[in-house]
Amino acid sequence: MNVRRSAAALAASAVLCVGVAPAALADTAPPSPSAPPVIPSGLYGKSDPTYDGVWRQSFALLAQHTVGVKPAAPAVAWLTGQQCANGSFPSFRADTAKECDASTYIDSNATAAAVQALAALGGHDETVKKAVGWLKSVQNPDGGWSSNPGGAMDTGSDANSTGIVISALAAAGEKPAEVTSKAGTSAYAGLLSFQLGCAAEPASDRGAFAYQPVDGKLLANADATAAAALAGLGKGAAIVPSGTDTPAAALACPAADPADPVAAAQGAAGYLAQALKKDGHLTAVTPGADQPTPDTGNTADAVIALAAAGHKQAAAGALEWLKGNSAAWAKDSPAALGTLILTAHATGTDPKSFGGTDLVAALNATGPAPQGADTDATSVENKKDDKPSGGQNIWWIIGAGAAAGMGIGILLSGRRKKNQL
Repeated sequence: MNVRRSAAALAASAVLCVGVAPAALADTAPPSPSAPPVIPSGLYGKSDPTYDGVWRQSFALLAQHTVGVKPAAPAVAWLTGQQCANGSFPSFRADTAKECDASTYIDSNATAAAVQALAALGGHDETVKKAVGWLKSVQNPDGGWSSNPGGAMDTGSDANSTGIVISALAAAGEKPAEVTSKAGTSAYAGLLSFQLGCAAEPASDRGAFAYQPVDGKLLANADATAAAALAGLGKGAAIVPSGTDTPAAALACPAADPADPVAAAQGAAGYLAQALKKDGHLTAVTPGADQPTPDTGNTADAVIALAAAGHKQAAAGALEWLKGNSAAWAKDSPAALGTLILTAHATGTDPKSFGGTDLVAALNATGPAPQGADTDATSVENKKDDKPSGGQNIWWIIGAGAAAGMGIGILLSGRRKKNQL
């Protein structure tokens, strides 16, 4: 799941890009005229957590658990303490003694991320149950989810939010196919409505997912596709490495069963495999540029999705690219480091020797020391790619959204919502 997902960041950007489709999150919060909140002692990372506190904490804890590190009790307590009385999680609330109210920015993406982390850790059944109950209660009639259900920035269902919620439901032991809206539409029906099918042109876009329709048209979006692939497979971000490897194939046309989420996920994986072939990584166009630049976060998402679909070889080139080019992007970022650890785990790669960096030690060093862990990080500086990668600054993303005419309004997870190669 993408390090840049955060609904609150979308809300901030939407204020600047009124009347356009939602777009993205960043790992770095925008500058503020007021002082940033004090960083709580149990929280991972030192940057302003306003837009990504719950997201980054969830991915840090999930990554630690996945590689056998037992998180510090205060870190887990900080996450559970963020939950509102109705079961939802905001992107961040500084004062947990104050009840959540209409001014609290409730985030379905943050809630889904917290569910994945706490379900994996175990021992938080009531917290997870309340969060799942809230997610079910805000499912849209079309079967999907928005990033800010019922809030000021609720722009309707999108593929990213729907995908990460489905993954969270699966991680919590639910059966997404049986989770239906009050209108009787299933979660998978909502998700698959965003897939570009056999009539899509160019043919290379078939199997991809769009974030949301733009002027009634579905546009291929790599981040949405990665989130949807995991959801269609009924998996979350913590993928158990597979012993098998099969070639990734394009979307089957005509589809034997157009309502089959697994077939849809495999079609999405086929699109991602082809998208990665061009440069060995995904790209995006930055503001003021006429050429695309590497998008590290979405590349990691794509590798996880391909590994989950059983296509490790299709992800091998991008995995090697990440090893050589992700150090600057992930430095001191709990969400980025957590995502890379999950990427390494999904592909059977050693996260303690990832392109010269001990990702586990680096992540441990960003927060309270886990139980029995060595927090010293070993890293090697890498300067192969000094260009900005996807999602490092929310104002960069706002500019990109405005320039593209698509605006910013999640993957998750705050992300760039535009065509990505």
